[in-house]
Amino acid sequence: MIDRAFYRIFAIVLRQYYLMRGSVSRVMPHFVWVAIDIVLWGFFTRYLGALTTAGGFFVPTLLGAVLFWDFFIRVMQGITMTFFEDVWSRNFINVFATPIRISEYVAGLVVCSSLTGFAALLFMLVLAGAVFGLPFFFAGLMAVPFLFVLFLFGIAIGIAGTAIVLRLGPASEWFIWPIPALLSPFASVLYPVTVLPEWMQIIARLMPPVYVFEGLRTVVTGGKPSVPALLCGGALAIGYLVLAGLFFLATFRRAVRTGLIARYSAETVS
Repeated sequence: MIDRAFYRIFAIVLRQYYLMRGSVSRVMPHFVWVAIDIVLWGFFTRYLGALTTAGGFFVPTLLGAVLFWDFFIRVMQGITMTFFEDVWSRNFINVFATPIRISEYVAGLVVCSSLTGFAALLFMLVLAGAVFGLPFFFAGLMAVPFLFVLFLFGIAIGIAGTAIVLRLGPASEWFIWPIPALLSPFASVLYPVTVLPEWMQIIARLMPPVYVFEGLRTVVTGGKPSVPALLCGGALAIGYLVLAGLFFLATFRRAVRTGLIARYSAETVS
């Protein structure tokens, strides 16, 4: 049973590999947009560093935060883009004509997202180090829990996004693209959460990235991050992941029960 599940998950990954192998346009976005972000913010941090005596902290603080946030976006979009490939090719129903289970399909999305997300992260680290001198291990060993929390949250948002599109139809994919931009003011990526208005701080404290970026700023300035705060961020990320999984499962079951999945097309489903 485990072997069969592995092969089915691997089939989703292999399908995505064949798609990307034969199409430069599918591969390049994973690296082009992050390269633009790194270059843009890299020169901006270099400019800020030239204006202040504390310039040494700008590169790891700002550029490092942008790099981590881009990793979150790549993970989230790794889930949604793999799902959208089935939607755009009208292949979603065909997938479930096979013995694959919904849990195996989602696991395949997660594996694809992991591969593309960490490949983009490695590319960003090399680019930021080569061009702007960002140390490869600028966050030290704390990079591991920081990235893990962002990874879990990215997976959760990606799964929730696919559930929204599954429920509302392919035309609703435009609800998904702005999600990182909508979350970023609350995520405290480039500034401490204390600069936000009180009502925004309340929302921000419910978001796992806040605890990552607050801890990241502490680490790069020579301090020690709060372990309880990071554990809180990890617990929130796991909680959101569980809720996203249940949301996707409920949406899929409703689509099957109501026959909505059989009418799935490139237009809005009502």
